[in-house]
Amino acid sequence: MTEASPEGYPADLSASERRMWDAYRTGSVCDLSARAADVDDPHGDHVWGSGRSVRAGVVALLLLHGPPPVPGRVASLKLRGVRITGRLDLSGGTVAPYVELQSCRFDSEIQLSEARFGTLRLVNCAIPRLEAARLHTEGDLHVPRCRVARGIRLTDAQIGTDLLVSQAVVQRDNKGRAIAADGMSVAQDFQGELLETYGEVSLRGAKVGVSMNLRGARLRNPSGRHALNAPQLTVERTLYLTSIAMDYGRGGSGSSTPPYGLGQTPTRGQRAQPFECRGGLRLDDGRFGDAIDFYGARFQLTDEQEISLRRIQTPEFRFVGEGPERGRVVVSGAKVVKLVDTSTSWPGPGGVSIEGFEYENLAPRGHFPLSRRLAWLEAATPEYSPGPYERLAAVLRASGEDADAREVLLAKQRRRRATLPPGPKAWGYLQDWTVVYGYRPGRAALWMAVLWAAGALLFSQLDPPAIKPDEHPEWSAPLYALDLLLPVIDLGQQGQWKLAGGWQWGAAGLVVMGWILATTVAAGASRLLRRG
Repeated sequence: MTEASPEGYPADLSASERRMWDAYRTGSVCDLSARAADVDDPHGDHVWGSGRSVRAGVVALLLLHGPPPVPGRVASLKLRGVRITGRLDLSGGTVAPYVELQSCRFDSEIQLSEARFGTLRLVNCAIPRLEAARLHTEGDLHVPRCRVARGIRLTDAQIGTDLLVSQAVVQRDNKGRAIAADGMSVAQDFQGELLETYGEVSLRGAKVGVSMNLRGARLRNPSGRHALNAPQLTVERTLYLTSIAMDYGRGGSGSSTPPYGLGQTPTRGQRAQPFECRGGLRLDDGRFGDAIDFYGARFQLTDEQEISLRRIQTPEFRFVGEGPERGRVVVSGAKVVKLVDTSTSWPGPGGVSIEGFEYENLAPRGHFPLSRRLAWLEAATPEYSPGPYERLAAVLRASGEDADAREVLLAKQRRRRATLPPGPKAWGYLQDWTVVYGYRPGRAALWMAVLWAAGALLFSQLDPPAIKPDEHPEWSAPLYALDLLLPVIDLGQQGQWKLAGGWQWGAAGLVVMGWILATTVAAGASRLLRRG
């Protein structure tokens, strides 16, 4: 392939390779397709013969050291319906021309490690493996509707604008990973609508400059620990792990890279495909500039797998998918401004961990009464922990729902009581029965009124002698009963009269009940003041 013919071609080019060579010089499409859908399907079983084949070495020669363009044209490699035989190896090379391959079939892996491109588009291609660690593109990297048999590697790749893997189907490599993109940087959008993977998608430490869209994707890795493993992922705007509205054209015309970013989160009643994750999902320590959206998401986990969102930070967390039947949801240490959720999106007891979870506003969707929110707290704290209750109470109080905040703090006291030894537990029951730990002041007033009425009725049958016959107020049974009930306050009746026998016990009982009511109300009031 080193000697050129008189026409300027390498000497050993086939007819199809000459067509590709000429199309490259004019920037036109080299179309070797048969114009029959079943024959032209690169993923089908139909054999493509030599008339549709070009050697990978000739493709590499064009891209790395191609001929000059025809005057007035821009050289570019555009192939459709072509079979590339042999291994296409562009490792470490710099590819200046625009590259777009549609509905092509590769016999061997594509090796692009440490290569540099302007824009690279592989559309609806059959690829054994894409090896592109430390790939650098000035423009887009598109792999839509491709099928990759042994995984994609984009470790530490730098994508100058958009990364598009929408509707691709990617199988696992020999390490169990479908997409390995640790440390990858995408300057603008990461579009993965309707992506299907059959192995781990690893995005550890990856950065996305705008939004990351996995609407309607199906990530499957039931034999591994994670289907999506992306700790320390940074997305400057929103991460969409949501359903996708299906009322738009799939696949495009095939004449160019199909439009993307058109599939939106569905509205009620629209036909939709949910985001599905069969395997664990890990986003620990992630940073998301606008939101994380789980609208309509479905998870199938084993008992050992988790939706792990430890220490994430985002202004809005939309956890409005379907609650997993197994596994756990962990948001310990996460910090969000607005929590948008439903009562059915969280798993049951033992399936949630929210220790240290900080949120400032609640915006539940659908019916989410306080009783269910308290059940959520109880499910998330198998062992008593005051923090989650205090956080919920503070959020409710900040939104003006003081009564609900008191109910949350009351539930906290009752959970705490269960952990106490017998003596303090009995005292807790007494506080709960009498004044509800001070969180319902009306009950204390009611008890005081009942005891005062009972005391007044009791002592109205008595005309006791005065301790000092020449110096005593006029006897008043109601004032005497009230003086016994109110500690500290002196109404001038207690200590002025001689009582004997059962009357002394009755007076002592009112004094004791007065002190119990006063101390429990004071304790409740001090808790309310501290929380305020």
